[in-house]
Amino acid sequence: MIMVRAIVRPEKADEVLAALMEAGYPSVTKYSVAGRGKQRGIKIGEVTYDEIPKTMLMSVIRAEDQDFVIGVIMKAARSGKEGHFGDGKIFVSQVEDVYTISSGVREPAAESKEAPA
Repeated sequence: MIMVRAIVRPEKADEVLAALMEAGYPSVTKYSVAGRGKQRGIKIGEVTYDEIPKTMLMSVIRAEDQDFVIGVIMKAARSGKEGHFGDGKIFVSQVEDVYTISSGVREPAAESKEAPA
């Protein structure tokens, strides 16, 4: 299993969530974040905004679905046809175990429906 974290423009978050739902990936955690990328914030008049509001979407999926899910996110999150600075980033990391709080059940990623590595 892998965790996909996408940092997107706040105005694009609902489009990404709808695209993921339509593609069959409804399980997503959404939260507001602030930060800056290569553009180092923005300057409007005399005021510099070092931290730009963004939305982080986080989901745990099967490893074999990675390319498809990233494609869905990129298509929905990109501004315009070519994209623009500040459209966001996607981070992928391995998930070793999953615990369900209500039942206390531990589900090792190796025992999930994921294909053998």
